[in-house]
Amino acid sequence: MLTFLKDVTGMKLDPSTRFYSATHDEIQSGATTDIYFINTRDVLNSADMLNTQVTAEIFTRTSGLFAGLDELKVLLKNSNVEVEALPEGERFSPKEVLVRIKGAYGEFGIFETTLLGILSSSCAWATAARECVDAANGKPVLSFGARHLHPAVAPVMEAIAVKVGHCAGASCITGAKLCGREPLGTVPHAAILIMGDTLKLANAYDKTLPEEIGRTFLVDTFHDECEEALNLARSMGKRLGAVRLDTPGERGGVTADLVRELRYRLDRENFDYVKIVVSGGLNPERIKILADAGADVFGVGSYIAHAIPMDMTMDLKEVNGKAVAKRGRLPGQLENKRLIRIK
Repeated sequence: MLTFLKDVTGMKLDPSTRFYSATHDEIQSGATTDIYFINTRDVLNSADMLNTQVTAEIFTRTSGLFAGLDELKVLLKNSNVEVEALPEGERFSPKEVLVRIKGAYGEFGIFETTLLGILSSSCAWATAARECVDAANGKPVLSFGARHLHPAVAPVMEAIAVKVGHCAGASCITGAKLCGREPLGTVPHAAILIMGDTLKLANAYDKTLPEEIGRTFLVDTFHDECEEALNLARSMGKRLGAVRLDTPGERGGVTADLVRELRYRLDRENFDYVKIVVSGGLNPERIKILADAGADVFGVGSYIAHAIPMDMTMDLKEVNGKAVAKRGRLPGQLENKRLIRIK
């Protein structure tokens, strides 16, 4: 762990030889914190007050779904502190205490920036994912948002979307594996464009890849979506599990009318077993509309990935057993009977 300012001034990083993202060791050492928490350690240490016993509480001013607990535990695993937190996946209200930490300030104060960052993004992603899942009303929602984030954090988002947001799966390999799941996905338009024909690509896919990964193919690349879907269904029969609509905005996007027509045409030729997967700029409102029209599965990317991080705050509420607070805040521990001891 970074101990004092001299440790920071001695750090040398070469951006030409590494990604800009922090390594796990850098996060655990405190290297992703704000510098003033390191300066504070020097000042408190000089006054022999670094290990003052304190109680800290974390809250936010919005409501949402609590997430980030697993990483919080990892971050504080080597700190000699007591931690209480809301159970992961619980809904919380504005200003409700989400986490309470008790111990020597020197044991955890350096991690304030990191703790808040973990909870800020995790709660936002979980909340957005659950909104989509609720809108789908029991139909599967897949998290396809990795391309919308820096790769250093994309797996975190995907894992949170599945574990806490209750998405049925994730396309990002690392994100899915962190949940103990196999990654889920179809094929990119690039594969079809290279092959030059949707059915040709589907046949090559069917011959090459194991059956357990399923057969779902895009049907909006070269021809009318319904025509492409029927060609696939007639050729592949029961081997075709689903078709995916990802029609771009330049062609009107994925509409309820398109979904209804496709469902009708598939059913009319006894391909009722072929599911319809939809993707492309989905949000809870569009998911409800498309679900009512007959869509079976929803691939959501930007709505979850771009969820606005929640403004988390950590306040000291006790110092050496005495209730304290900055102006405008209530001194002393705020009661929350839903907190559970996690460390």
